[in-house]
Amino acid sequence: MRLNRILLSTALVVVALVIQVSVLSRLHLPGAVPDLLLLTVLGLAMVYGHVGGCLVGFGAGLLADLAPPADHAAGRYALVLCVIGYLAGLIKPETGQVKSATGPMAVVVAAAIGSTLLYAGVGALVGDTAARHVGLPGLLISAAVYDLLLAPFVVPGIMALARRAENDPLAATGSAAKKADISSGWLSSGTGLRIGGQRGALGGLKVKAARSRTARAGRIKGVKRL
Repeated sequence: MRLNRILLSTALVVVALVIQVSVLSRLHLPGAVPDLLLLTVLGLAMVYGHVGGCLVGFGAGLLADLAPPADHAAGRYALVLCVIGYLAGLIKPETGQVKSATGPMAVVVAAAIGSTLLYAGVGALVGDTAARHVGLPGLLISAAVYDLLLAPFVVPGIMALARRAENDPLAATGSAAKKADISSGWLSSGTGLRIGGQRGALGGLKVKAARSRTARAGRIKGVKRL
């Protein structure tokens, strides 16, 4: 990943994690908790692609595993967000811009349900049965509803920041320099044409002068003959 991607992703993930832990987790909503970290990974993955989404998801999940008050095995959420970031990055459009909000909203719902199922499945493998006691269907519905309500305020802004960070100022300067070189080339070619025109005019003047000299010489010779 490029340096601007790493810096922007790190800043957004840290901010999302702080808000997640200090604000959203203390709302005591029924069912699941709105997952701001998941939405951040989705927004970045839909701009950076599957490789960037996978790396961002793994880093964000590992940071969430280590941040207090984490009560699960380290690496569990990192695996979940790594898979979700990879899958979300596969739908990245070629232009990097999404024309309709239907696709991203569908991705948010699928990611909310898929991450909950994957998190519960990994927890079952390591012996964590908390999802069974809470109720998996209630977690799936509440996670999808909360993330879908929060997504319009988070995902578009993150995608806009990621696309803006993709515009390299050095590349823009280089393209401007190329345009200047092209314009100078056009100017130089235009100058050459002008100079060529002036040379053609001077050549015409020389021919006319030679012809006038020849006519004068003929006249002088005729006078002598007379």
